[in-house]
Amino acid sequence: MAIQPLADRIVVKVLEAKEVTKGGIVLPDTAKEKPQEGKVVAVGKGKPADNSHIIPLEVKVGDRILFGKYSGSEITTSEGQELLIMKEEDVLAIIK
Repeated sequence: MAIQPLADRIVVKVLEAKEVTKGGIVLPDTAKEKPQEGKVVAVGKGKPADNSHIIPLEVKVGDRILFGKYSGSEITTSEGQELLIMKEEDVLAIIK
C-alpha cells in the first residue's frame, strides 16, 4: 500500500529505540523511551501560501529526522508496517 501525504505532511518510519545503554545495561520494553528518530518515506507537495503558491518542504524522502516525543499520528499499513504521519513543523532537525 502506497501512502501519499497531503500538503505539508510527511510519512516517517520510526527507528527502533536502543535496547542497551552505553554502560551495557539491557532495558526492558517498559523502561524504553518513545523513539524520537525516524526516516522519511513520503512527503506531501508543500504548504499552501496565501497567494496560491506552494511552499516546498525542506525534508525529502530518505532524510533521517528528529521529532518531538508525541508528534504525529501513528498508523499501521496492511502489511503490518508501523508509520507516523506528521506535519513538517513537528520536525526538530535533519540528521546529516
